[in-house]
Amino acid sequence: MTPLLTLTALGIRYPGARIPALSDLGLALFAGEKLAVIGESGSGKSTLARALTGLLPAGTEVSGRIDWTEPLPRPGRDIGYVFQDPGGSLNPLLSVGRHLDEVLRTHLPLSRKAARTRAAELLERVRLPDPDRALAAYPHQFSGGQRQRIAIALAIAAGPRLLIADEATSALDVLVQAEIAELLRGLVEAEGMTLLFITHDMALAGGLADRIAVLHDGRLIETGPAARVLHRPREAYTRTLLAAHLDLSSPRLVGDAP
Repeated sequence: MTPLLTLTALGIRYPGARIPALSDLGLALFAGEKLAVIGESGSGKSTLARALTGLLPAGTEVSGRIDWTEPLPRPGRDIGYVFQDPGGSLNPLLSVGRHLDEVLRTHLPLSRKAARTRAAELLERVRLPDPDRALAAYPHQFSGGQRQRIAIALAIAAGPRLLIADEATSALDVLVQAEIAELLRGLVEAEGMTLLFITHDMALAGGLADRIAVLHDGRLIETGPAARVLHRPREAYTRTLLAAHLDLSSPRLVGDAP
């Protein structure tokens, strides 16, 4: 497999922080794979995502290297980002159609009519009921799970190479979490995208990811095929994480009821 990007000794320290958020992180993300990054809160998962997309705050100290195999990607065009709270990416004053129109016409050479058609197709792909009606509606008119589907449509609108889902399921109830994870898997496989799935949910990671990377205190503890990491973890910290979560002796598949 060809690496989409390679991290070498990546270190991140936020302004005024005495302890780095990431330290000496070395990791490759391969084109077309689904990589889950797991760890407790504060382990550096979201910092990694922000570093890849240029969303680190001003004054952040960055060391090491992020090397992309292809030309430097453009956030929004080549990298799609799904946040934990869809409210962070949806303006309550704009209709769903206006949201999608702005993304599509900013990144793609589409007319207003073509963008409207594409927007409806995107909402259908994320399985939002009645896409034409949804385009005229506003974010507050949808449930949390539906708003996350809209956020996913926005993230994939321009056909990105890399899709980052940063705790995209954690604010949802268990059944909706599984639906969203299954939706992400189907979309990235159909479009040949690469997925970076950030989560603390071991069962979702096991059902969705090809490979798992475990972070602890900003350091990479272990990485490997999902089944191996979940069933034969090599590090004590990974075993502790597993013990604190669901019994994974028979992990549920994404889409299964808990």
